Amino acid sequence: MTVRRMDHVGLVVEDLDAAVAFFTALGLGAEGRTTVEGDWVDRIVGLTDVRSDIVMMRTPDGRSRIELSTFQRPVADSPAPWAPANVPGIPRLTFVVDDLQDTMDRLRPHGAELVGGIAQYLDLLLYCYVRGPAGVIVGLVEEFGASDQDARSNS
Repeated sequence: MTVRRMDHVGLVVEDLDAAVAFFTALGLGAEGRTTVEGDWVDRIVGLTDVRSDIVMMRTPDGRSRIELSTFQRPVADSPAPWAPANVPGIPRLTFVVDDLQDTMDRLRPHGAELVGGIAQYLDLLLYCYVRGPAGVIVGLVEEFGASDQDARSNS
């Protein structure tokens, strides 16, 4: 048996509208919004009497999606951890962006904060982690093209 493709990544957030605004500022587009409930949802999630609001977000190239959800019921009995990046189970999503600084400028008004700093890896890319909705760590990568590498070599 083989995996045909990855369909999407799911994130549970407290403030769905704020999460949608964050990922919209990053450049993703909303595909749709719905509320799900019923026996089939209870069975999938392993909880009873589930009612959840969901927004599907798609990357500009149309190849990747994120499911953002918040639960109306049942209410979670413990908050999400705000643990460091090395704790197992902390979700981390990484996106390639055109301009890392411009992306940071667009995300800061939506609560994005650098986890560490922005680092350059060789002459290949700039990379950083930001804390996003519900504590998720979002990696941002700006890849350098051949013209970028030539400009850095000549400076």
